[in-house]
Amino acid sequence: SWALMLHPDGLACDLFITHAWAEGIFEFIDKVTNSWPAGAKHAYCCMLSNPQNLDISSLIASPMDSPFAKALQSSSHVLAVPNRMCSIYTRIWCAYEAFLAYSATKYIST
Repeated sequence: SWALMLHPDGLACDLFITHAWAEGIFEFIDKVTNSWPAGAKHAYCCMLSNPQNLDISSLIASPMDSPFAKALQSSSHVLAVPNRMCSIYTRIWCAYEAFLAYSATKYIST
């Protein structure tokens, strides 16, 4: 991924972003930039962090050990990005990420 090419050892994750893939990039960027928590520097977003054009089934075979769960566990904030098309919680990964965030008492915003 682009993120790993720039930072092979990764960066500390302040903000975990969950979204439904139903929004366009302009809607996504607008919502993220307008809801970015003060003090957050680095974010994890699957579309920018995971190799989207490869088979990632081995990365998600154990959801608790997935890149999603690890990034969420290390973050202090979770940003749930709504969209005009559907509830993000119609996607099982978004619901799972919300469960993990709530269980870990993360600061969750939209």
